[in-house]
Amino acid sequence: MLVTAESCTGGLVAARCTDLAGSSLWLERGFVTYSNEAKHEMLGVDTQLIETHGAVSEEVARAMALGALRHSRAQVSVALTGVAGPGGGSRGKPVGKVWVAWATPSDSGPTLGADTAFVKTQRCLFTGDRAAVRLASVEHAIQGLIALLK
Repeated sequence: MLVTAESCTGGLVAARCTDLAGSSLWLERGFVTYSNEAKHEMLGVDTQLIETHGAVSEEVARAMALGALRHSRAQVSVALTGVAGPGGGSRGKPVGKVWVAWATPSDSGPTLGADTAFVKTQRCLFTGDRAAVRLASVEHAIQGLIALLK
């Protein structure tokens, strides 16, 4: 089963999954955690982590992926956080910068921790307008899922 945790894509990965007939057999749920508060409340992302590293960071993407697993019955998660634009970018976090994280538990216990899971993260820099950045992010996330599951 798959769980998604999405910020900049606003649920587009889950939507793309549900475009496929029969996806209810393998898509468990999706979290749209656009605000920092939602990341904390729905996924358990530590607010100090967000304050220290920013919402668009490897650390937060990793915490989102692990939090999605903890708050679902899924065996694999994908999380995305980024700057889709056209505003909101900065020198260190330009428009198009997206962090993607994929996670799977190495055990199915309820106390899933970083030491009991496999997490892969990747920083991406996509070009184009807001729609292009979001679409590229979705495609990259799904390609990463396919690679992880092979």
